Amino acid sequence: MAKDDKKPALPEIEFYDLKSKKKFMSTSWRIVEKSGRNFAVTKSPTGDYECWKVLGKDQAAELKKAA
Repeated sequence: MAKDDKKPALPEIEFYDLKSKKKFMSTSWRIVEKSGRNFAVTKSPTGDYECWKVLGKDQAAELKKAA
C-alpha cells in the first residue's frame, strides 16, 4: 500500500463544548452507541476531555456508512 492511499476524510460535524461554551467543527470523531442511542464523540480543542453529540437514527446510519 502506497503512502498516498489514505482513508477518505470523515464528514465535518459541528460539536458544542459545554466547558468553553463554544461551537466547533471536527472531522476526527467516532460513533458510540449507549443505551440504544447513537453519539458522535470527539476530543475537545480546548482541553483534555471529550465532547459528545446526540445523533438521530437517520444521521447515525448515514455517518456509520461514511466511517
